[in-house]
Amino acid sequence: MTEKEQKQIFNEWLHNYTGVAFKIVRVYAITPMDRDDLFQEINIQLWHSIPAFRNASAVSTWVYRVALNTAIKWVTKERKHNQSESLDNEKQVLYENNTGTDDRLAWLYEEIYKLEKTDRSIALLLLDNFSYKEMAAIIGISESNIGVRINRIKKHLITKSIKNEHHGI
Repeated sequence: MTEKEQKQIFNEWLHNYTGVAFKIVRVYAITPMDRDDLFQEINIQLWHSIPAFRNASAVSTWVYRVALNTAIKWVTKERKHNQSESLDNEKQVLYENNTGTDDRLAWLYEEIYKLEKTDRSIALLLLDNFSYKEMAAIIGISESNIGVRINRIKKHLITKSIKNEHHGI
C-alpha cells in the first residue's frame, strides 16, 4: 500500500468515524488535556492499523476495536503514571467540563466512566446500536457473555438512576 492510499483511507475513516472516537474519548478520559491526548493516540493507532485491515469485518467494527483497545491501554498507562491523583479531583473536573450539556447525558457518561473497562466498551457499543455479534467481535468475548453484561449494566444504571431520583439528584 502506498502512503497516498493510506492517507486517503485514513482521511475517509476520520471523516466517517470521528464521532466514534469522541464517544470513546469522553468515556475514557476526563480532563480536556487527557481527551486531546487520547484522541491523538487513537488517530495514531488508526493510521498504523490501516495496512493490517483486511476487510474481514466492517470498517466501523475495525475502528471501534482499534479505538477501544487504544483507550483501554491508554487508561492503564495513565493510571500507572498518575497514581497519586485522587478520584475526587477527577470528578470535579468532570463536573466542570460538562457545563452547558444535558444533565442526563452528563450523568450517563459519568456512570459509564465508573464501569469496569470492558463494560464501558460494551455500554458505548450498545449506545451505538451494535449487535451482540458485532460487540462480541470487537470486545473478544462470546455473544452470551455480551448479553449477560448488558443486563447487568442496565440494572446497575437503573438502580443508580432510581437512587438519584429518590435523593433529589
